[in-house]
Amino acid sequence: MGSFFRQRPIRTPLAVLTVLFLGATVPIWIYNQWAAIAWLIVAVLALAAAWRMEARTYAETEKHIENLSVRMKKVGEEALLEMPIGIILINDQFTIEWANPYMSQLLEHDTLIGEELFGLSEDFKSFIKEGADQEGVLSLGNRQYKVIYKPDEKLFYLFDITEQLEIETLYYADRTVLGMILVDNYDELSSGMDDQTKSRLNSLVTTRINDWGAEYGIYVKRFSSDRFLAVLNESILHDLEKDKFRVLDSIREETARESSALTLSIGIGADSASLPELGELAQSGLDLVLGRGGDQVAIKQPSGRVKFYGGKTNPVEKRTRVRARVISHALRDLIQESDKVVIMGHKLPDMDAIGAAVGVRRMAHLNGVEGYVVINPDELDTSVLRLMEEIRSEPDLYRHFINPDDALGIITDRTLLVIVDTHRPNFVVDERLLGKAEKTVVIDHHRRGEEFIEDTLLVYMEPYASSTAELITELLEYQPKGEKILPLEATTMLAGIVVDTKSFTLRTGSRTFEAASYLRSNGADTVLIQRFMREDIGTYLERADIIRTVDILEGGIAIAHGADGQVHSPVLVAQTADTLLTMKGVVASFVVALRPEGRVGISARSLGDLNVQLIAERLGGGGHLTNAAAQLDTDSVSEALAMLTDTIYEMTEGGTEE
Repeated sequence: MGSFFRQRPIRTPLAVLTVLFLGATVPIWIYNQWAAIAWLIVAVLALAAAWRMEARTYAETEKHIENLSVRMKKVGEEALLEMPIGIILINDQFTIEWANPYMSQLLEHDTLIGEELFGLSEDFKSFIKEGADQEGVLSLGNRQYKVIYKPDEKLFYLFDITEQLEIETLYYADRTVLGMILVDNYDELSSGMDDQTKSRLNSLVTTRINDWGAEYGIYVKRFSSDRFLAVLNESILHDLEKDKFRVLDSIREETARESSALTLSIGIGADSASLPELGELAQSGLDLVLGRGGDQVAIKQPSGRVKFYGGKTNPVEKRTRVRARVISHALRDLIQESDKVVIMGHKLPDMDAIGAAVGVRRMAHLNGVEGYVVINPDELDTSVLRLMEEIRSEPDLYRHFINPDDALGIITDRTLLVIVDTHRPNFVVDERLLGKAEKTVVIDHHRRGEEFIEDTLLVYMEPYASSTAELITELLEYQPKGEKILPLEATTMLAGIVVDTKSFTLRTGSRTFEAASYLRSNGADTVLIQRFMREDIGTYLERADIIRTVDILEGGIAIAHGADGQVHSPVLVAQTADTLLTMKGVVASFVVALRPEGRVGISARSLGDLNVQLIAERLGGGGHLTNAAAQLDTDSVSEALAMLTDTIYEMTEGGTEE
């Protein structure tokens, strides 16, 4: 713009006007000499004034530009030297060639020239390594700086953002958090109490929760007999996480002394500025906790991230069959509205998955609808293969077992898809069926995890149950009374209960034995189940080889593993974990081995003192408090062992239960 101005482009039109004015004098002179003289005088005066004005304007503008340039230069020098922005120039050897006075003042140096850049902070290396314009934050002394690096000029700009970060921290720490607190089974436990006992228990729970709220500065309000609302902030929530929600243990222990053993389920909504959203997150977290058996805390964020705390007790068995009857009738209506029922369990199905699927197929048959069980013949272990050989002897039953491709071909808009023994979409036999089916039902006995099959019409999840086969057996009892279930069907379902309870030694309740009794009365063959479960000598020796590697950690945690590159059956790995749990002094067992599909799997078992579900969830898996598993995205057993050991240490030495 300056060079354009200095060319004085206005002079060109002035010159043209001068020529035109003077040229016009000639024709006017010919016409009238006096008029020409008058025209010439006026033209000369006007042109002289215009040229003089142009010269004066140019001179004034030039002076203004020069003055402005001087001022800008002075401002630039002052900004470079005086503004609160650190500036550092370095050379190829990462030595400081120049730094503005503000930078020297920040670091309390007389001069920074000649000092090594990395002597100020090693964090500068991360900016230089990238080799491109970089922005980031680093610490110098007790201050935080935003750093901008210009590699072409070898130039660093540093902006002090300490106060900004402190304000952000205060803002996030003061954000509102909402919690929903439910006293598990309060109505059921208190229904049989006399007024005095009930009042004492009610007072104990209310006092303890209010004391907990007062201790941490939480506003707690009881709005029903078994529900409380908690209002707190992120800072208080952080303290509660560090304390691992001790209120869960104290309520359980204090009420146990009153012979009631009440537990709390808490859902918390956090990390949002919207109060309605916080309320929805808190309720969703509470639903998630209840789906996992209660006695836990779930902290849920809008991103979908969930952290769990607690879960140190086994789920409490319900005292009524009302829910089972309601679910059974709802399932009956869905079956009768469908043209067919397709049942699918999890990958590498066990006896429980097959038994539950067979039971649902029988439900469909009792309601006059064709039912089909989806299995992948290439994913069956030895015991399930023996079962399938027995089912082959019943042609009418065997023809209802189909592979995933056949299932895709028969599903219509009216087909009902029933998922059994899992609720995670990536665990089912074939995820394509989930995408094609319009109507989906989930029946499972595992504690609910973060991943869940979406758009379901009906969900029946009871973590207290020993197995999914137990749940299906109860539902069968409320279906139309037509034909009796086949002895082989009853045997298959009972096999599922036997396997998941380790022959009725783990996770059994009164309902478990009632279901087994019902199946036994319908012809379940326990001798045949033992034939299914028999193993060969090779399998026994393979399991013994893994057990030889066992390492007992502090607290009675046993870890065994297969060799790198050696594939082991998931069923064998699970059996090995069960075997380790029978050893003296072992309270929890973990077995790590390479699976047939090329990923490392972990089977975890516990007697209840350690929640192996939380450890498995941290590694991407899930399960129960005493029975869990995970699959890692690695084919290295050594790497998986290191990850497992680190996770166990974090979870048992005060790490976040997430």
